[in-house]
Amino acid sequence: MNFSKVKLVVTDMDGTLLNPKSEVSPRFFNQFKELKKRNIHFVAASGRQYQSILDKLDVIKDDISIIAENGGMMKHNNEEHILLKLSLENIKNSIDVLRKIDSVFIVLCGRKSAYIETTDQEFISRFRRYYSEYQIVDDLNKVIDDDFLKIAVYHFESSEKNVLPHLNALKNNMQIIVSGQNWLDISHADANKGYALSRLQKSLGVTKDETMVFGDYNNDLEMLELAYFSYAMENAHSEVKKIARFQTKSNSEEGVETILEELINNTN
Repeated sequence: MNFSKVKLVVTDMDGTLLNPKSEVSPRFFNQFKELKKRNIHFVAASGRQYQSILDKLDVIKDDISIIAENGGMMKHNNEEHILLKLSLENIKNSIDVLRKIDSVFIVLCGRKSAYIETTDQEFISRFRRYYSEYQIVDDLNKVIDDDFLKIAVYHFESSEKNVLPHLNALKNNMQIIVSGQNWLDISHADANKGYALSRLQKSLGVTKDETMVFGDYNNDLEMLELAYFSYAMENAHSEVKKIARFQTKSNSEEGVETILEELINNTN
C-alpha cells in the first residue's frame, strides 16, 4: 500500500481507536509521536462529548483536532471552528416524541454539560463511559442555560430497531443517526462527522487522496466517503463495510494501530 500522500488521519473513538475497555493503547500514543514527526495531522471524531474525548486524549490534546458530538462541535488548535446548535423548539419537539417510546433514556447534550432526568443506576453506569460532565435534572425541557448540540438516545437492546422507527416526524428538520448498538443521535440538520471533516480538509488544504479515516458505525459513513484510505473495523456495522474501501482488524485487536504501523513504516 502506498501511503506516501497521507497528511491527515481521522479515527472514531468507541469501537475503533478505543479497545473494549474504552482505553487508548500505549502503542497508539507512541505512534502519534511518529505521525507528528512526519507532519501527519491527527483528528479524533466521535459521538462523545468534547470533555470525554479530552479525558481519553489529554496528553496530546494541544496537537490534534477534535470533532465531537457527531460533528456538532469541532475544535482545531484549541479554537472552536464549528458549533451547530439545536433550537429550543426542536429540542422540545424531540423530547416530547421520545418520551412516548418505551424504555428509552434521553441525554440532552450541551456545550458545558450533558443533562439527564433519570436516576436509573444501570443506565448511568453506562452513560458515564461517554459523558464526564453531566447533571441530573427534574425536567430536560426546563434546562436552558447552555448551547445544545444534540440529543442522544439510549436503548438497552437496540436503538436501530426500537427507537429509529418512531422518529419519522423529526427527520425533516434534524439529522438522525444511529451511532451505536444502543445509541441514536438527534442533531442539527447539518451536523455529521463528514461535514466537520470537509471543513477541516478545506482549512488545512488536504485532499481526499491525502486522508485516512477509520470507523465502525453509521455515524462514520459521511467521513469515510471523504477519504481514499477509508477503513472499516472488523467489528463494524455492515453499512460501514459497504462504504469503506479497506478493512482492518477489530478494536480488540488494535486494528487502527495495525494500519498506522504500516503508514509509519512506509513514510519518511
